[in-house]
Amino acid sequence: MREAKDERRPAGGLEASIMAALWAAGAPQTPGQVQRSLGADLARTTVTTILTRLYEKGMVTRERQGRGYAYVPAQDAPGLTARRMHSELDTDADRETVLARFVAQLSAEDERVLRDLLDGGAGAGTGGNQ
Repeated sequence: MREAKDERRPAGGLEASIMAALWAAGAPQTPGQVQRSLGADLARTTVTTILTRLYEKGMVTRERQGRGYAYVPAQDAPGLTARRMHSELDTDADRETVLARFVAQLSAEDERVLRDLLDGGAGAGTGGNQ
C-alpha cells in the first residue's frame, strides 16, 4: 500500500503551478519544458492534459511548435484573478448583494484603493504607487 498515492493536491493546485511556471518563463513553453521547470514527479502527459484544459478555459494560448504546441499565459496574474472574480460574479443572479458583501469584507486600505479606482484616481491598476 502506497500512502503517497493517496495524497491529493488541492483543487487547482497543479493548474496554479503550471501557470506560475509559464509566467516565470516569459516565453512560449512546451509541455516538456513546463514539466522540467516544475521539477515535480509528473508525467509529461499529465502536464499536457492540464495545459490543454487551461487552453480550453482560455487561460493560455498556444502556437504550433513542431508536432505539438508551445503555451503562453493569456493574461498576467492580476488579469487572471480579475477574470475569475468576474466569472464568480456572473454565476450569481443577485449581483448587487454579492458586490455589497464583497465590499463590506474589504480592508480599509483595499476599500480606499477601490474608491480611488472607481473615481478614476491616479495609479489605477498599479496599486496606487505612482
